[in-house]
Amino acid sequence: MKFTGTVWFLVSLGWAGSAAAADPFYIGRWTFTAATVAPWADPHRKPDDAERARLMGKAVVFKAGEISGPRPFACTKPQYKVTDYGPDMIFQGAFDEMRRTDKKADPKALATSLGLSGARIRTLETGCEIDVHFVDDTTAEVGLNNYVYTLKKL
Repeated sequence: MKFTGTVWFLVSLGWAGSAAAADPFYIGRWTFTAATVAPWADPHRKPDDAERARLMGKAVVFKAGEISGPRPFACTKPQYKVTDYGPDMIFQGAFDEMRRTDKKADPKALATSLGLSGARIRTLETGCEIDVHFVDDTTAEVGLNNYVYTLKKL
């Protein structure tokens, strides 16, 4: 009887251990599905379409020890950290900078216009060049060279 109880205890620890070892939500393959001109872009200058065209349909793969994908998203030694930022701090503070220039620029409204709602926005700091802001567990956005790109986890 003791042996059976011990076996069940060890099996249950294995199940708990495998649940605790599950990959974070951001690990996996994400595909560029859309791009929109960023709110902070100069309205008198059209952003370069070549980069947008190069990225659309491409994938970025977040792995435990690397990020693979097109430049500048590839990274050999990411240092992941998930943080919740206010709308003023996403896209490296671009919305706060807009507000300082124009008091009518509302960071929360700007974030909402991109699908990022709420007082806190879950952000993956990669330790590389790019931060990733999450709409939900399968939709993310990144800012790059006056575009906001949408990534979908497929």
